[in-house]
Formats: sequence, C-alpha cells, structure tokens
Amino acid sequence: MDASTGLCDFLLVTLGIVVLAFSGITFTTPGETIQLLGLHVETTHSHFIPPMAGALALIGGIILLLIKVRQLE
Repeated sequence: MDASTGLCDFLLVTLGIVVLAFSGITFTTPGETIQLLGLHVETTHSHFIPPMAGALALIGGIILLLIKVRQLE
C-alpha cells in the first residue's frame, strides 16, 4: 500500500466527521463583479455540503480502511 491511499482514507473519515458534526457546511466563493451606473457590486455564491455527503464520505473512508487492513492480513 502506498501513502496516498492512507491519506485518502484519513481525509475521507476526517471530512465526514466534520461535516456530520456541524450538520452540514456552508461556504461562499467570490462571484461576478457588476458595475452599473458607476456602482461597483461584488456578488458571492453560497455552497452547502449536506450531512448526507459527510455520512457517505465517512462510510467510504471506513470501507477503504477495512479493505486495507484485510489486504495486510
């Protein structure tokens, strides 16, 4: 097994726990800049990661860890 597989397992489990702990995560990204009649307005886009995505990441990470443990036996 290489280190990237272990890192992927760890990241999936960690991100899954974080998303579930906060009941989903909302973050914003910069949007378009609008200029109208000399008025400068910057927009943002809001994104939501639902708890179901966190649960799937957690389950996927655990399954990958179990597969790796069984291959070592």
